[in-house]
Amino acid sequence: MEGFGSDFSAGGSGDKLDANTIMEQVKVQIAVANAQELLKRVTDKCFKKCISRPGNSLDNSEQKCLAMCMDRYMDTWNTVSKTYNSRLQKERSHM
Repeated sequence: MEGFGSDFSAGGSGDKLDANTIMEQVKVQIAVANAQELLKRVTDKCFKKCISRPGNSLDNSEQKCLAMCMDRYMDTWNTVSKTYNSRLQKERSHM
């Protein structure tokens, strides 16, 4: 277990990182996890919708279906995210 906390020490001085730096690292990790989850969901949903007979390649209609499905999913995701963030900001400003 040597070096267990080494990710949280600054530049060899042994000082702990400040709370803001740790929070930024956590935010980045959450953003990466969210992006991975989004990719997994869009892949699962669009594959089920567009691929009826999996094979070695996609035919033209499957390619078009996947492109449209992914575009719609991402547009919807962005709209929901913007709306959610807007509501959060409004709630925070009323506190």
